[in-house]
Amino acid sequence: MAPTLYYILASPPVRSVLLCAKAIGVELNLKEVDVLNGEHLSPEYLKINPQHTVPVLDDDGFIVIDSHVIMTYLVSKYGKSDSLYPKDIKQRAIVDHRLHFDSSILFIRGLMISKAVIFEGAKNPQPKQLAALEEAFNITERFLDKNKFIAGDNLTVADFSFVTSLTSWTVFCPLDETKHPNIAAWLKRMKSLSYYAEANQKGLDLLFEIMNQKLIENNK
Repeated sequence: MAPTLYYILASPPVRSVLLCAKAIGVELNLKEVDVLNGEHLSPEYLKINPQHTVPVLDDDGFIVIDSHVIMTYLVSKYGKSDSLYPKDIKQRAIVDHRLHFDSSILFIRGLMISKAVIFEGAKNPQPKQLAALEEAFNITERFLDKNKFIAGDNLTVADFSFVTSLTSWTVFCPLDETKHPNIAAWLKRMKSLSYYAEANQKGLDLLFEIMNQKLIENNK
């Protein structure tokens, strides 16, 4: 039986899991959660995930919460090699650091803006929020100074987290390729992946549509 992924397509963390699953050839049973109408707060969903977040993986009754953990779990269980999540402790430490950076800095800084726009009626991001997001972009640029990918010269799960977060938050903070040439080159490598358009671009387009519509409504 294929693992079930509770998801919404617009979510960056969901899309990182979709990229990972495509990379290792794992089919997922997708179950959409109606977040905008509060399904993630229902008693049934809270039994599965008390954090009321997406994505959540149900692998034959074993529940895995958080996209970063889901990806490392999928690669460890279903991957044909460890290239996406290396067993070498030094290489893995770098990947783990990048995953923590995404969850605590790159992703969350954009999430705070998007939640304010979607759920709190914010008309525009605050300057300090944009400055914090720009700082995260600047640090990401440095990660790529000597590497082709986020955690080294090989594609890893860290790239899936970064590419979904970073591309999503350009809705608020457009990427300046003159200031971030390393990111621009890395994005071209990521977009060349055969499964990129299906796993990330569709949801990214949907997120931009939702966010731009909410900004229009909030500014009426």
